[in-house]
Amino acid sequence: MSVAFITYVCLIVVPYLRHRRLPSGDPDAFAWHFFVPCRDEEAVVGDTVRYLRETFPGGHVWVIDDDSDDATAAVVTALGKDDRHLHLVSRRRPHARTGKGDALNAAYRALKVWVGAGADTARTVVVVVDADGRPAPDSLAVCAAGHLFGDPAIGAVQVDVRMSNVGVREQQGGRLRRLFGAAMVRMQDLEFRTAIAAIQMSRAHTGTISMGGNGQFTRLAALDSIAGAAGTPWRGSLLEDFELGVHLLTAGWRTGFTVDTHVAQEGLYRLRPFLAQRTRWGQGTMQCARYVRQIWDSPHLSTLGAAEMLYYLAQPWMQLIGTIVYPIPFVLLGVRAASDPAEVWTWFTGGAWLLFVGYGLFGLLPFLVWGPIYRARCDRSVGRIRALGYGFAYAVYIYTFYLTSWRAAARLVRKRNGWTKTRRNAETPGVVALDH
Repeated sequence: MSVAFITYVCLIVVPYLRHRRLPSGDPDAFAWHFFVPCRDEEAVVGDTVRYLRETFPGGHVWVIDDDSDDATAAVVTALGKDDRHLHLVSRRRPHARTGKGDALNAAYRALKVWVGAGADTARTVVVVVDADGRPAPDSLAVCAAGHLFGDPAIGAVQVDVRMSNVGVREQQGGRLRRLFGAAMVRMQDLEFRTAIAAIQMSRAHTGTISMGGNGQFTRLAALDSIAGAAGTPWRGSLLEDFELGVHLLTAGWRTGFTVDTHVAQEGLYRLRPFLAQRTRWGQGTMQCARYVRQIWDSPHLSTLGAAEMLYYLAQPWMQLIGTIVYPIPFVLLGVRAASDPAEVWTWFTGGAWLLFVGYGLFGLLPFLVWGPIYRARCDRSVGRIRALGYGFAYAVYIYTFYLTSWRAAARLVRKRNGWTKTRRNAETPGVVALDH
């Protein structure tokens, strides 16, 4: 299994390293609408709206206020007083706070009314941006390229994701806490810009590129094709982005991915909000198991494509099994060593130590490589030794997913399916970003 995994990593690394920037397109050939779902985002929404309106003056910004308890709506209202390109979609309980997908559906229905029946939906693109998101200034031109929205078969495009606060430490807290926070942000940046980007690029060969919650570009015609009579292209899963991709792909649309542009977002400094975020993602993946039959039966997916999507859906379940199965040999070895330590020591020194070395190498190597790859492709200022250290840190970082899989399973068993907002750094006491 370890050899197979290393082979898989090699297969996705090579295309990633060989990628060269492709020509951009004409963004003026499309109408762009930014959806910004917000729930208690007073701390960040103003800066985000200003950034979007200044960077993309021809685009429309739709802020969805999901019945915030703070001044989110007031901030947007003040900014939009004399701006016809800024729209506020207000939701109220009990219909509000039912998930990000429902909030996006509300904006979709409002957009459909606004554009009218005669709109060219094939040339209208919806861009989902988190409340702290910053699409790169060239993102519209890149997504308008001939191999992306210039191809009428492409229904959605996901852009690369980067952490905007890489190299930025918290101002408050002890030295160890600040170092840990900086390392957490760096690992999130490494994860998205190397491993996830490489996986997405490999999915171009299986036709199963998935969508992300931030930097998700979708053709309005594609949303229309899966919205149904209720006007709900996004559904009820906590992983509404992947779920959207499932419906688009099984409806016959193709999806694209590009590292030629990106969306920046804040990486999380603290472990608790990070675990809450990844638990929500894991639980959403588990919920999407209901689409196994739809994926397998779809005539629009190849056998390899269906297998890749099913493998993705199986990952949190495999992690649950792994936490039970992997320790068994070590427990048995410990029991044996307790009963007959001399025999175990003879066995170990007689050559069995090679098994442990091999297990360690094969277990670590698929994760260690991403540190040097991150240095080569993303940040040349990182030294070689530090890049190797990033690889070791990433191997440890990945093991948090075993914990979040159990947390996600527990939430499913307890039927706690509500959407929990990830706390922004600005909302966390004592977390203030400051340059080195």
